[in-house]
Amino acid sequence: MKVVILAGGLGTRLSEETTSRPKPMVEIGGKPMLWHIMNIYANHGFKDFLVACGYRGDCIKEYFHGFAFRSNDYFIDLQNGTCDVVHRNGADWRVGLIDTGLNTMTGGRILRLRNWLKDEPFMVTYGDGVGNINIRALLDFHKAHGKLATVTAVRPPARFGGLVLDGNAVCRFTEKSQADEGWINGGFFIFEPEVLDYLGDDQTILEREPLEKLAADNQLHAFRHEGFWQPMDTLREKQLLESLWESGNAPWANRNHHQD
Repeated sequence: MKVVILAGGLGTRLSEETTSRPKPMVEIGGKPMLWHIMNIYANHGFKDFLVACGYRGDCIKEYFHGFAFRSNDYFIDLQNGTCDVVHRNGADWRVGLIDTGLNTMTGGRILRLRNWLKDEPFMVTYGDGVGNINIRALLDFHKAHGKLATVTAVRPPARFGGLVLDGNAVCRFTEKSQADEGWINGGFFIFEPEVLDYLGDDQTILEREPLEKLAADNQLHAFRHEGFWQPMDTLREKQLLESLWESGNAPWANRNHHQD
């Protein structure tokens, strides 16, 4: 099953990092966010990717074009330029890098990939969010309900502490938990090919008419993910992900199995 990653947006809210590269190429622990997301899927056996490129897509293409050379050990014959790989360290992934337009919206980007999706079910997620999603359980859930679409429902990260007041006096300061926040769209979708018929053109925003119409048609179910999920919308959130990675306990990473 192919995994589509939406990686074409401008990332304006993270402008400190995205003036020269797309947001999915912002690094956490020396590796692009895009790599971290792909690694989540690969750890569950899904290694066939379609990356919907847009803003600074050349940056994404250059990274993957040089991936094998950075990851493997090899000898180069400087007389004729031949290369002999002696030790393969790289990921066994297949990555399609497709330009889906600079100003195309999320639904339009998926629609532009139609020729490569080959009338089969496929997965979709955003290029700026990670979580310890059980992809196999997500797929089992999707197959069991038999509808056209599944979205992963997540708790948004708690951003603010709570104040308990008695009149104007602060009685205590409480840490809000993610469980207080309700459910939001966390990406990690699974779509049947018929979902493509809900998409109109380049200006179609996936989260508006298509998902709303799928819901109205009783064709959209939510996989509830109670565990870790974190987007990278701001510099503060990037720094949070960086600190989790450096701690050695990044919840989204299976360090025993991930590829470098």
